[in-house]
Amino acid sequence: MAQVGREVDDFLMYFILMEKIPVGSRTVESGRLCCMSEESYLQRVTGDQDPAPSLSVTVIEENILIDVDVNVLHPLSQRQAALLLAIHNSTERLNCFLERGLLEQAVQAEVGQRVLVEHEQKLFPALIHYVGNTLDTSTLLPPVYFGVELEGEGEGRGNMDGSYKGVTFFKCRKSSGLLLPFNKVIFSGAPPPDDAGSTLSGSVNPGDKVMFFVEDSLKRGIVVFSSNQAATGFVEVLPEEAPSSELLKIPLDSIVKEENATPDHQSPVKDGKPAGREEPVKVNVRERHLEVDSLVQIQYKGDELAFGIIRWLGYLPQIDDVMAGVELEEDKGCTDGSWWGHQYFFCPPRRGLFLKLKACQPDTRFLSSRDCSPKSLESPKPSRDDSHRVPGKVPPLQGAAAVDILEGDMRGIQGHCNSCYMDAALFSLFSCSSVLDSLLFKPSSLPDGNIQQTLREEIVNPLRKKGFVSADSVMNLRCQLMEKSQCPSFTTSEKDPEEFLNLIMHRILGADPLLKLQSEGQRVQECYCYQIFIEKQQEMTVPNVQQLLEQSFHHSQLKLAEVPSCFIIQMPRFGKEYKMFSKIVPSLELDITDLLADSPRECVVCGNLATLECAECFKDVILSDHGLKQYCLVCSKQVHSHHKRKNHKPTPLKIPEGFLKTPNKILRETLELFAVLSIETSHYVSFVKYGTEKGSWMFFDSMADRFGSENGYNIPRVTLCPEVATYLAAPLNDLMNQNPREMKGVAKRLFCDAYMYMYQSKRMALYK
Repeated sequence: MAQVGREVDDFLMYFILMEKIPVGSRTVESGRLCCMSEESYLQRVTGDQDPAPSLSVTVIEENILIDVDVNVLHPLSQRQAALLLAIHNSTERLNCFLERGLLEQAVQAEVGQRVLVEHEQKLFPALIHYVGNTLDTSTLLPPVYFGVELEGEGEGRGNMDGSYKGVTFFKCRKSSGLLLPFNKVIFSGAPPPDDAGSTLSGSVNPGDKVMFFVEDSLKRGIVVFSSNQAATGFVEVLPEEAPSSELLKIPLDSIVKEENATPDHQSPVKDGKPAGREEPVKVNVRERHLEVDSLVQIQYKGDELAFGIIRWLGYLPQIDDVMAGVELEEDKGCTDGSWWGHQYFFCPPRRGLFLKLKACQPDTRFLSSRDCSPKSLESPKPSRDDSHRVPGKVPPLQGAAAVDILEGDMRGIQGHCNSCYMDAALFSLFSCSSVLDSLLFKPSSLPDGNIQQTLREEIVNPLRKKGFVSADSVMNLRCQLMEKSQCPSFTTSEKDPEEFLNLIMHRILGADPLLKLQSEGQRVQECYCYQIFIEKQQEMTVPNVQQLLEQSFHHSQLKLAEVPSCFIIQMPRFGKEYKMFSKIVPSLELDITDLLADSPRECVVCGNLATLECAECFKDVILSDHGLKQYCLVCSKQVHSHHKRKNHKPTPLKIPEGFLKTPNKILRETLELFAVLSIETSHYVSFVKYGTEKGSWMFFDSMADRFGSENGYNIPRVTLCPEVATYLAAPLNDLMNQNPREMKGVAKRLFCDAYMYMYQSKRMALYK
């Protein structure tokens, strides 16, 4: 993106206010943008002991400092913040952020892209010539605008030739340029230049989908009457949101025709509902394999295919054929699931399409076997039948069996439509470990049999038995999660792994929390994943997971209330881009003995039973370079006799009563690493330890390769990566000096891109 004007601090973090904030006698409106330095953010989060700390942020437009509850702030990238700042109304800005789709399109928009723009309450085709700021120094972050050149009917209706306040940002025809915020631009559905005029003022026919403005608001509707349009210059349109059969008379030059495949018949509306029939859906033999949630492809325009999911099957008014309501993968539709004022299903705007069921074909990109040859595409075998289910109990894979079943192409879980976060998480948790198998079988307090059965019989069991899970099985799970979570983007948008795990474990299956954390004087807190927050220290250049966990627990004054069967740890990074450490060394074994609240511990000096702990000795490298510091009474007196430690205040440890009477050998409580999730450029992959040998590591990528282009499908791949063990055994100095680009195989993605570590206690898993 082009940037003009003063430079913006690269070390600022940006947020949008999700709620109004009272500040003295005034109120800071929701939708305002705020910022703070990364350094201040890290110090505040790691230094504050409140469960929901507040942050001191600067309101960008007003340049004032306010304290805000962290839960009211939503993080933004610098690019998102700059685009949102161009929208001056904070309420409108917040609405644009919540819709997300348009903002995501704006972030990816490029110079040379054809778009539609809103101008003078009409839509005109245009060409993007410039993306950047306009020398606006009135705020801490220069807002970003789109410089466009109007085409077709819009030519000569602009207000510039590419120059603004004496500065030339781009060049275009006289009075044909505009500088606009992104919410005045439609990035998809723009007509090609040759057809620009016809889509604006050319011939339209009954049944055509059109866009138009009513009182500054963009509307969509169906043309129902257009006779003698050349003479009158008007057409009659039924708006999609119409509560009755009232038609609107719209000037012909104020509409834009949507060419995106409309239904074959229109029918009258009665009492706000379609005058249709309610009867069982009759499907012929050829169409029996298609049902609700089936993945389908549609002949869209000419040879172009569109892909989607059947959300509804039934009859529409005055149409004899069985109709399908399809949610498309892209904005190529013409509805949000409504037809003539009646909502048949729900999907984002412009993702829905109604068409005859016989016009739908199974999506040929997804195969149910390892055969991915072009021949298999000619006669696709639909995988949404009972053959993809594997009932019963299938144990996790280990050793040679894991290699035999999982290694190779079309192995693992097939990725599709931003599913890598889920694919990598499921492969990590279930391919070679049984620590969370209770989720598959254990009755929960919030039972959802369908989702649990899908997870068990369509994903975990096929993965362990056949080594392959087709994308439609994962999509089936995503559809069910979307319905339960009421989040329409669950089948299309990328999520975070922890968001998926929290949803399925807590809200869907009602599983017991994996972690119970206790802070001094506070109640036990329960959670499923633990996020590490620490202050960056100069001496910690290449830390290991053990050090990071101890640092985080020390700064947050936390203890484990009990030994977890599964410990999922998120690394200290903020978003998918910022990383606190360039490399992190995986700790193959995690010693949590000293992190337990009421467990006997060893004196770090003599090894006897410890009775005191000193938080202030934690950073004393003379005693040891890491680890919590606890002592017996004698050693504590000796250690704190030093003049530098005289002011320390050791606290008593809780010792189990039986241990005081008959002291026993103190056993170390350890967890073993079984999987790591990594992320690079918004794509998640997985490392799994599949055996006891040091080199028993495998790497999984659900979208490692692709067959075909737009109409093709992703090829998941599992490869062995014994080179990981070589770097794990290397001296720390060698690892510090190792150039990531020169690391062999996929080792760089484990050491440099780690996002989430997964540990298990096989002893505790027996009781969970």
